Amino acid sequence: MKNYKKTLVFVFVLSFCFQSAFAQQNLNTSDEPIEITADDSLEWYRNDKYFQANKNVKAVQGETTLLSDVLTAKYRETKESSIDIYTITATGSEVQILMRESKAFGQKAVYDVDKAYAVMTGNNLKLISPDQQVTARDELQYWVDKGRLQAVGKAVAIRTDDKIEADLLIADFKQDKNGKRVLKSLKAEGNVVITTPEEVLTGNRAVYNANTNIAEIHGNVKITKGQNVLEGTKAEVDLNTNISKMFGGVTQEGGRVRGVFYPGSVEKPE
Repeated sequence: MKNYKKTLVFVFVLSFCFQSAFAQQNLNTSDEPIEITADDSLEWYRNDKYFQANKNVKAVQGETTLLSDVLTAKYRETKESSIDIYTITATGSEVQILMRESKAFGQKAVYDVDKAYAVMTGNNLKLISPDQQVTARDELQYWVDKGRLQAVGKAVAIRTDDKIEADLLIADFKQDKNGKRVLKSLKAEGNVVITTPEEVLTGNRAVYNANTNIAEIHGNVKITKGQNVLEGTKAEVDLNTNISKMFGGVTQEGGRVRGVFYPGSVEKPE
């Protein structure tokens, strides 16, 4: 049963909410035993090679808990193991994945052990941590080996007073010297809208590089602050120096930088 201890690895990855929540845990901690309880039954279908737990299922591994109506684990026989689990599926009116201070919600969670790929679907998809929340219309996806988390379909990430919206949000992580996953880059694609307490920025695509702490926005870029507007084809925001630059004519479509300013339209901060 060498892969049995991997059966809840998707619990670890789906419960992390981008940078702050993800950095809390090293993902290589799935060697703890798993306890599964259910109100109705725990069933073993030997001919079809799968296990199933029914009604108010609770699966616990270390600090991670999975709650669902039904939990199914498919397995196969190999030379090394008589029970080699390769797919885990959790379904219910609300599937919950709880870890430390992070939570994930959906109606179906599937983990493919061979591909190290997890996907959560259903209505009201969301990932929650103490200081941020991520929602999506279609899917929450995670590639364990690649360290990539995706929110698909009208994705929204909110952290304190800042919000980013896009058709697709992609967060790539790397392992630091302590073995923890930390944010490497964050990409937003399609109908990008970034809202802060002071301004709204829109564009076709945005990329944030955690190493340089610089964000770039491409395509039909517009920054609005009160009545004031800046427009161009590319914007660069250096979060180290708090300097923003707008560019025009950097694509085949060309174009000039345009700014419209209304004196006295923005109140001076207290």
